[in-house]
Amino acid sequence: MAKKDNRVMVTMACTECKRRNYNTFKNKQNTNERLELSKYCRWCRCHRAHRETR
Repeated sequence: MAKKDNRVMVTMACTECKRRNYNTFKNKQNTNERLELSKYCRWCRCHRAHRETR
């Protein structure tokens, strides 16, 4: 069986309204810096950049 020690759950927050909208997993061994994705924000009602929060 593969170990899941490298994958951690991260919370994504909208860069405009700062609301935490999404939870996702990332591999800390491959991606050291903060994750940033373009996702739909239902409060802004458009696609915005979402960054990983601590």
